[in-house]
Amino acid sequence: MRKTVAPFPKTRLRRLRSTPAVRGLVRENSLSAQDMIWPVFLVAGENIRQPIPSMPGVERLSVDLVVEAAEMAAGLGISAICLFPYTAQNLKTEDCAEAWNPDNLTNQAIRAIKARVPDIAVMTDIALDPYNINGHDGYVVEGKIVNDETVAALVKMGLAQAEAGADILGPSDMMDGRIGAIRDALEGAGHRDVAIMSYSAKYSSSFYGPFRDAVGASGGLKGDKNTYQMDPANGDEALRLVERDLAEGADMVMVKPGMPYLDICRRVKDAFGVPTFAYQVSGEYAMIEAAVANGWLDGDKVMMESLMAFKRAGCDGILTYFAPRAAKLLKENG
Repeated sequence: MRKTVAPFPKTRLRRLRSTPAVRGLVRENSLSAQDMIWPVFLVAGENIRQPIPSMPGVERLSVDLVVEAAEMAAGLGISAICLFPYTAQNLKTEDCAEAWNPDNLTNQAIRAIKARVPDIAVMTDIALDPYNINGHDGYVVEGKIVNDETVAALVKMGLAQAEAGADILGPSDMMDGRIGAIRDALEGAGHRDVAIMSYSAKYSSSFYGPFRDAVGASGGLKGDKNTYQMDPANGDEALRLVERDLAEGADMVMVKPGMPYLDICRRVKDAFGVPTFAYQVSGEYAMIEAAVANGWLDGDKVMMESLMAFKRAGCDGILTYFAPRAAKLLKENG
């Protein structure tokens, strides 16, 4: 039962806000560079930077520049970098075989980063959409996204990434049973220390638009993803999905998108007490940057406030495109 607060003036809650020192003493949550995972986009070639118009300040980087970016991130104390490939159109097929090619763009980048920056964790994405001519996270058969055949492909994709040296696999496809299948395959292949961060509560959201531009998936998508991504109206279902994925061998779970779903973050953390992450997705980033560009918001203050919201909601960490900028600000402010 909540205790009643003594009547004014004995209890003046403003006393604890009176100075920066006092505010610091009673602050309930804190943010550090170690709380952040930085999503980066890959492109083929060398010494290439491609700005993404719908995500101001974000670029696609060739592998050599991604390695430099990983070095910079590690120097700032960022815990992990997460890789997303921009796949050439000629490599997108019905069978999505490029997804498990040992020398695909993601696997090249994993090896290059681990060779030069071994201390930063490398996280990957497991879904077929970057390689699928249909733009979907799973195989499309007669207009339907098929589950079990997709899971078999995702297992091959995950094993290829583990062989390349990935530390954390991020299945984002939302197929049923894929966590258990990937975990069993990792154990069988001797990759017992590779962690899985499951996109357990990934909603069928309209906040992903700029991301699809970034990975070149916007134009190829046929239909929508409503049959496998979550209905934004549902909350209890997220808890069922998290419970299932943990039982199947997930080490960490994620809620995606982030800020519109802070209630889900809180419920997941309260219900399970496991490492819980949120993805501050491309649409969230783009909205903030658009408002900042118009002079309507203070960019640094809004960025930090948005990140702190995730910690307050119970998240252990955040995937955010703001990671380097936020980490630099934290370092400057001591």
